[in-house]
Amino acid sequence: MQRRDFFKQAAAGVSATAAVATAVVSRPALAALPEPVLRHTPQTAAPWLPPGVTGAGWPYRPVVTLNGWTLPFRMKDGVKEFHLVAEPVVREMAPGFKVNMWGYNGQSPGPTIEVVEGDKVRIFVTNRLPEHTTIHWHGQRLPNGMDGVGGLNQKQIPAGKTFVYEFTAKRPGTFMYHPHADEMTQMAMGMMGLWITHPRHAHPHIDPVDRDYAFLINAFDIDPGSYTPKVNTMLDFNIWSWNSRVFPGISPLVARWGDRVRVRFGNLTMTNHPIHVHGIEFEVTGTDGGPVPRSARWPEVTTDVAVGQMRQIEFIADEPGDWAMHCHKSHHTMGAMGHDVPTLIGVDHRGLVQRIQKLIPDYMVMGERGMADMGEMEMELPENTLPMMTGTGPYGPIEMGGMFTTLKVRADLAADSYADPGWYEQPPGSQAFEYQGRLAQELIRPPASGAAGGNAQGSVRKPSGPHSSH
Repeated sequence: MQRRDFFKQAAAGVSATAAVATAVVSRPALAALPEPVLRHTPQTAAPWLPPGVTGAGWPYRPVVTLNGWTLPFRMKDGVKEFHLVAEPVVREMAPGFKVNMWGYNGQSPGPTIEVVEGDKVRIFVTNRLPEHTTIHWHGQRLPNGMDGVGGLNQKQIPAGKTFVYEFTAKRPGTFMYHPHADEMTQMAMGMMGLWITHPRHAHPHIDPVDRDYAFLINAFDIDPGSYTPKVNTMLDFNIWSWNSRVFPGISPLVARWGDRVRVRFGNLTMTNHPIHVHGIEFEVTGTDGGPVPRSARWPEVTTDVAVGQMRQIEFIADEPGDWAMHCHKSHHTMGAMGHDVPTLIGVDHRGLVQRIQKLIPDYMVMGERGMADMGEMEMELPENTLPMMTGTGPYGPIEMGGMFTTLKVRADLAADSYADPGWYEQPPGSQAFEYQGRLAQELIRPPASGAAGGNAQGSVRKPSGPHSSH
């Protein structure tokens, strides 16, 4: 689950940046630091507790980072010490779709850091990138010299050097970390991570929960067939992800029936995201400004998170089933689409795509009946290209992508289980079904294919009776 292979990678010369790091930072110097923990699998890790500690003996419920993990720490003279390694990584965004990114400790986003209110923390940051970097601790109250804005608060961390950040975690909440040096490049390449500060004592606006999930919202512009994001893109991104994963690669959120569930998420893209959860109502219980007072909350099923914001929602998982959870911007639940795909609804273009693809191999076109066919078709795609619509459920293609996953609520789930329970089997009589009665003749006929202003005709049956209206 976690590989301590920093020195092994450097000795093997995995990359040019590894060679730079070992040339500048000597092994004796690194040996005095907390051992860097690296992890490369995209699977969601179980909640982290120090060795020998059980949940009952720990002051908080650890978070579960979707398709991520929590960074271990060591205690030294009453200080919690962490070691972050900024480095190039390869992230599997979905099965068969890998992307060259920059991240921390083997992944993008980097590992989640969890502390308790009042903890003194020390974070060692080793730079294995080909350029300088810094880390900004987004939302934290700390000494000005620890805020991480290169040139303003500190000198940038040169390639191959290690810097140290020290401060006290002053207030509980959901925060994040990211570079404040060459942000356009480094954040577009995936450099970011979550920071969770748990309350030390009972808090009037923070309830205990049974499950605590977290993820970051990020986006990339990756041409079909390529492996590296385009860092100069301003708005036209085509890969919309949670924790640098896209459907069907995003892990489900699993809950036992009756659990109180908290979900924390932050937005480091270039646009807002209305996050929608099916099957339940939730309340926004926290932001990066801190916990929301109970008097300021209201029930919701969708909450918008703007650029640079954090949101924390909570709900009771009291409806069993597999419930969709996604960004409600429809293009954000699709794969590698683009503005150049023409709309040909109603146009017979049989044989056209194959002829054009002889000239333009990656040419794609919208179907004459809509886009749903793309969830079923076996169109040949360029290497390392994510389909626009993908994923299969128990009843066929789900026709989604990007920022989409499921909330799986089960009555028979163990309290400490985060394993995927599989697909939900609806009780008899509780699923939508096909109507088998008689239909009016005009409803049986297929719709006309003419466009607006053409010869398509239809009929409307007006209501009759004394209360009918026009």
